Amino acid sequence: MPDAPGAGVLDREVLSGCLRQAPDGVVILDPERKVVFYNRQAKALCGVDRRQVLGQSPACLLSPQELDELLARLQADMPDPAPLLMPAAAHPQRRSSLSLAFAPVDTAVGRHYIAIARDVGMQLQQQRRMRELSQALDGSDNAIVLCDRDARIHYANSGFARMFGHRLDEVMGKRPAELIRGRHTDMAILEQIMAGHRVGSAHQSELLGYRRDGSPLWISVVATPLAETGGSVVNIFTDITAAKTNEVLNGKVLDALMHDEPLAATMSLVCQEIERVAPDVMVVITRCDADGSLVPLAAPGFPPGFHVSPACMQAARRNRAVEVADIASDPGCAAWREQALALGLHASWVEPIRSSTGQVLGTLAFHSHHAGPPTAWHRQLTGLCQRLCTLALEREQTRSRMHRLAFYDVLTGLPNRVMFDTLCEQPLLMAEQHHMPMALLFLGLDRFKRLNETQGHAAADGLLRDLARSLQELAGADAIVGRQLGDEFVLFIPQCDLPRASQLCADLLAMIAMPRVVGSMTVRGSASIGVALYPDNGRSLETLLQHADLAMRRAKDEGGGRFCFFNSDMNQVAQERLLLETTLRDSLQAGGLDLYYQPQVLSDGGGLYGAEALIRWRHPHLGDISPARFVPLAEECGLIVELSNWVLEQACRQHAAWRTRGIEVPRIAVNLSASTFEQPALVGMVRSLLERHGMDAWSLVLEITESVMLSGQPVVLENLHALHALGIDLSLDDFGTGYSSLSHLHHLPISEMKLDRSFTAEIGHSKAARSLILSVLRIGESLDKHVVAEGVETETQRRFLVENGCPVLQGFLFAPAMPADLFEQWLQDQQASPA
Repeated sequence: MPDAPGAGVLDREVLSGCLRQAPDGVVILDPERKVVFYNRQAKALCGVDRRQVLGQSPACLLSPQELDELLARLQADMPDPAPLLMPAAAHPQRRSSLSLAFAPVDTAVGRHYIAIARDVGMQLQQQRRMRELSQALDGSDNAIVLCDRDARIHYANSGFARMFGHRLDEVMGKRPAELIRGRHTDMAILEQIMAGHRVGSAHQSELLGYRRDGSPLWISVVATPLAETGGSVVNIFTDITAAKTNEVLNGKVLDALMHDEPLAATMSLVCQEIERVAPDVMVVITRCDADGSLVPLAAPGFPPGFHVSPACMQAARRNRAVEVADIASDPGCAAWREQALALGLHASWVEPIRSSTGQVLGTLAFHSHHAGPPTAWHRQLTGLCQRLCTLALEREQTRSRMHRLAFYDVLTGLPNRVMFDTLCEQPLLMAEQHHMPMALLFLGLDRFKRLNETQGHAAADGLLRDLARSLQELAGADAIVGRQLGDEFVLFIPQCDLPRASQLCADLLAMIAMPRVVGSMTVRGSASIGVALYPDNGRSLETLLQHADLAMRRAKDEGGGRFCFFNSDMNQVAQERLLLETTLRDSLQAGGLDLYYQPQVLSDGGGLYGAEALIRWRHPHLGDISPARFVPLAEECGLIVELSNWVLEQACRQHAAWRTRGIEVPRIAVNLSASTFEQPALVGMVRSLLERHGMDAWSLVLEITESVMLSGQPVVLENLHALHALGIDLSLDDFGTGYSSLSHLHHLPISEMKLDRSFTAEIGHSKAARSLILSVLRIGESLDKHVVAEGVETETQRRFLVENGCPVLQGFLFAPAMPADLFEQWLQDQQASPA
């Protein structure tokens, strides 16, 4: 068809107008590569005015590098050259990154080039963001998959391959449930996840999954539907194996340990927690008895009557781990094989539970439902739980030692006074209910002090141990035998009337009189025995003890080597008590009491750590009266709070006087009674004392007994915390003579523990005492509390305590308790003596 008239002109005008209004930038070069066309959009994109461009080389639009690249491509005369990318930063007037596509156009006057410039800044930014997003997703430790409504994967990041071991190309189109489930995966949870996918709801779950190699791992699954994607859901899988493993430590087990739960219950909890997070194993924990045999301590998943595996016994005997990869074929499991296979167990691995010193305390056994060695996770779980078991068993050992320390005599192993009273409660109740006679015997050795002095402590202690065993054998299985103090023993004899008590006393005296080798000589012992009969001489244990003690004193007064039954004439003791009570009240009001001061020295150099204030009473007619006699009397007659307040006032006044005169006594310790801590006004009174005497709070130490520490009265606990808040240090006196709960010791504001002199005295001749002292010192170190050893009287005792890290010592080896003036003189002598 021929062109319409004027069509050529019209086409050129239309074409020119279209190019000028084009949304992209248009630049046309003539055969000499000069710019002959430059539309409005090109100016907007390039930032250069038309007058600077038309008729010029495109160099004004391009950077030198871009110009060289353009000319090279034009010179190559490629039929379909790739677009030239022109970054915004390459040209100062360019507003955005551009893509420049160009093509040759042959005309009648030669070859022209048309270039189309397009803004690709946003596109490049989006591409960069997509690359960064892809890198972030692939670099994530989490496994991230995108699933359609049918839960089939159409995207998975590299984290999925790392976490589960599947190649990314093989997971496309599959459901995550098919890839992560295993023999112990909770299928109900998987079905919940699938149901959430189908309805497009967000959900979160935790379950045990499996890698491609069959190894287990705990995972958290968080599914989030994506809006406007046709039902796509993004699933994020997080490996929470470590968190689940730590649940065993940070969850119920440590809570049970902190709350002093029984050992068997705590160990059962360990087994249950392991089996909860690792359902492919069954766990057994055993404990080594004193004879070395293994006793099951916890095995909640096993039926009653099961036998401990040979691997457990091997691990305990060899003190190293034992692994059985296949119970069915291992010859060492022949005797146990039938029982194990019946329970579906095919492999086991056992770790010895060792103490901090390397002693085997028991075993921790994992029994697997599948043959083969333990996985890395199982080994991690084993190591974690082994440490928990060590902590629990060592705590039980410490508790047992503390129990022995608190309730049993260290030397003889007999019940001490506290335990003796407890053991007698039930037999005494039965005697009352069934109207049965009972006898309480109070036995004291005659002239034992002389034997101790002539043959030494070790020989005398040996005699006491032998005597304790003989007393138990002779008294019979139903009798309760305890050690009171020193050379005194008590025997509680059920169903014992006067004739039987007489015969038993005669037999005891004959046994004690038998020749015994003590030290370097053979001696015939002698004892005095007092007898109180139930119910004639008393119905309470306290009364029977008092009356039997009086009868024993009468037997000693009559020459010893005999027994004496209590009678009413002996009640003169009660009259003496009344006299002492009256005179104690008078002395307290009239200033008849004194304070003595015993120095406490630092073990690392002998410097003064402080002084303990000790009350003394010298009666004008009765002479020196021991605090052991009048302090309990003050407690009984209601004077103890007034007495404690007097001691506290005098000690603070003396400390202020020393400070005024330039005598440096860093701390002064005052022992307050349990009743004093029950007084609501205690804290205010102490604060007033400090202010009145200008004392720093840290220079006053208040010693408390274990009964105060264990008190359940709110006012006692409030006073302890309030005193601590004032800055006053609290010291636990006579540590170990009562029963200290470690949980109380940990939570109460106690800064110092005082090791009782009864343990210090045993250092030179009792391995058990030394072990118990070491335990107390280690407890002090672990709880960051000072330990002060009382009763240090020999160089052997001092050396042992110093070598084992006891920081503070107190006792006659350094100085006795002294009046204030003699204490000053002692301090001056110490300072004057060469270092």
